[in-house]
Amino acid sequence: MALFGDIGTVFAMGLVGMGFTLPVVLLPRLFGPRHPNPLKNAPFESGQVPQGAGKMHFMMQYYAYLLMFIVFDVLGMFLYAWAAAYKPLSLGLSSDWAVTLFIGMLFIPMGFALVLAGRRDLW
Repeated sequence: MALFGDIGTVFAMGLVGMGFTLPVVLLPRLFGPRHPNPLKNAPFESGQVPQGAGKMHFMMQYYAYLLMFIVFDVLGMFLYAWAAAYKPLSLGLSSDWAVTLFIGMLFIPMGFALVLAGRRDLW
């Protein structure tokens, strides 16, 4: 892909991915059965006929921990990429300030999650 440079490789990879994905999505629609059956379309619970209400209350007690996990996950992912590309002479102090700002911005949802974790009784 010397014609488009490095971005041409990315586009070629995307085309190959779409080339492998489209048949998997389209072939079942073309050759699959089209006769709906109420028994086959009925919901089931491990092979049993469902009983009771289908809706239940969703507990939000772990929302704060989920938020903390996402913040640490994003933080770790971007800090690893930054550290792998870090060269003091090429990136310089502008890189240090950008990462410091990024970490500071992630402290806002982390603080919010910590406040929520201490106030689980409000849910």
